[in-house]
Parts: sequence; structure tokens; C-alpha cells
Amino acid sequence: MSADNSLPDPQPGGEAAKGGLERTAEMLMAACLGVMAVAVFVNVVLRYGFGSGVAASEELSRLLFVWMVFIGAAAAYPRGEHMAFTTLAGMLAKRPLAFGLLTALIRLLVIAACGMLAWGAWQQVVVGMDSHSVVLGYSSALLPLPALLCSAAIAVMALVELVRRTPLDLGHGAELE
Repeated sequence: MSADNSLPDPQPGGEAAKGGLERTAEMLMAACLGVMAVAVFVNVVLRYGFGSGVAASEELSRLLFVWMVFIGAAAAYPRGEHMAFTTLAGMLAKRPLAFGLLTALIRLLVIAACGMLAWGAWQQVVVGMDSHSVVLGYSSALLPLPALLCSAAIAVMALVELVRRTPLDLGHGAELE
């Protein structure tokens, strides 16, 4: 008999898929950060050591930074690592009906905010389709695209939590004020 008292995952492959997506997001963020660090370092060495630089490193770093931030934002949502004001939720935690309604309202507000962000990002993607970056020549639609993808991902995660009635995470040892 196993000493492991954990319950089986109600959805086969759910934790494995979640872990795989989490690792993929971490690897993508690490790759973005690594390429940015090398590009900026090489540019600094070339500028101060040889009086020249690589103009593409600034554009590449900016693009990778935007992607890294939005990948990180999407990866932080299921962990409950976004900023939250838990005072009201903490006070209602002992009242299941009120806490459940507040949880549903919070999730609906997250979905609405993601919808607004996605709409604005989509408009910027469309505007950027016809223009290109000055040095590297990539489509300017690549800059707002991660905002669109991030908002869609967070909205889907919030919708799944809403449908499954996942309890609201009050944070990692969050204190009530």
C-alpha cells in the first residue's frame, strides 16, 4: 500500500497538461530573457569597446520583452500570483453563499477585463499588419499580439474556473487587513 494519500486527478492528464504548459511557459520566458541578455550585452561591448553597435538588438530586445511579460502574465494567473485585494473576500470566506457569489462576480469581471484587453489588442494587431519594424522588418502586429493571446488565455482559464466553481484562492498565506 502506498503512503501517498493524495486524491487522483478528477480529469486524467489534467495536472500533467498543466505542468507541461507551465514548463513550456517558463522555457519560453527563459529563452526570451536569455536572448535579450546576450543581445544587450553584445551591443554594450560593441558600443563601448569598438564604437559601433548592433541596431537590431534594441528592436529584438523590445519585442522579446513584450512577449516575455505577457507569457509571464498568462502563466501567473493559474497560480494566483496576480495582485489581489482579499479583504472583502476574506471577510466573506465563512459565508459560503456570499463567498460563492463574490467569486463568480470576480471571475466575470476578469473575463470582462480580458475581453476589453483582447478587443484593444486586436485593433492594434490590425493596425500593425501593414507596417513593419524599422531595422528587423518584422510585422508591427507582433507587438500587440501577445496581449491578445494572453487575454484570451486568462479569459479561458477564468471561464473554466467559473464553470467548475473553483474556490477563490485568497493567496499564499494572504493576511487580512
